[in-house]
Amino acid sequence: MSAFEGRKIVVTGATRGIGRAIAEAFLIRGATVFGVYAGNRQAAETMAAVNARYGERLQLSQLDVTDYQAVAAYFIKLEEEQDTLDILVNNAGIRRDAVLAMMREEDWRRVIDVNLSGSFNMSKLSLPLMLKQRYGRIIFITSPISYLGFAGQANYAASKAGQIGLMKSLAKEVAKRKITVNCVSPGFIHTEFIADLPDEQVKTYKKMVPANRFGTPDEVAEAVLFLAGDRAAYINGAVLEVTGGL
Repeated sequence: MSAFEGRKIVVTGATRGIGRAIAEAFLIRGATVFGVYAGNRQAAETMAAVNARYGERLQLSQLDVTDYQAVAAYFIKLEEEQDTLDILVNNAGIRRDAVLAMMREEDWRRVIDVNLSGSFNMSKLSLPLMLKQRYGRIIFITSPISYLGFAGQANYAASKAGQIGLMKSLAKEVAKRKITVNCVSPGFIHTEFIADLPDEQVKTYKKMVPANRFGTPDEVAEAVLFLAGDRAAYINGAVLEVTGGL
């Protein structure tokens, strides 16, 4: 269970839902995880307490991924302390749903800022730590909404489609340095992220899934572990769906 022993990994949105499952999966397998979160201190404290047995292999920091200067400062500090970075998982994401005609401009901008610009900031500023060792893995957590499109989620769909475009271009830019860039695309997953959906909508969505159930955060984490591992070295510029056949 030590496949990632000695690896250094940054996970955004690391203290809840899919991000927490990813971070804990890496911890179990021997990695040192630098988890960042937006502002929910209670969730961070709970995660830290539950995983106290890992000691300094779990380090949590509050960070606004939309703040370029703050992200730059975060990676300067990380480089001073760790020198290099092996894996980045861009998981941080938000929803602010409304039909386009009624969508507030600030809700459009905020979703794009967090989901897409945050991924840009983290990826761009983590690259020097990977380039210096000529090795790295960057994984975006995107969504099938990027191509399916759901009513009331134009901002979310646009941000996730943008992540895939960003991933495809970056994958071509850094491949010669033995850095791979891929996406994991979860469908409906049991997390707080979709906890606000009405019961009838949940039933409708479940009927859309051939597997007839929602997935779990651990199932998404397994896909991330695969792409982050050495056996996925020739997988680059790909989108791995975890959707139950959606």
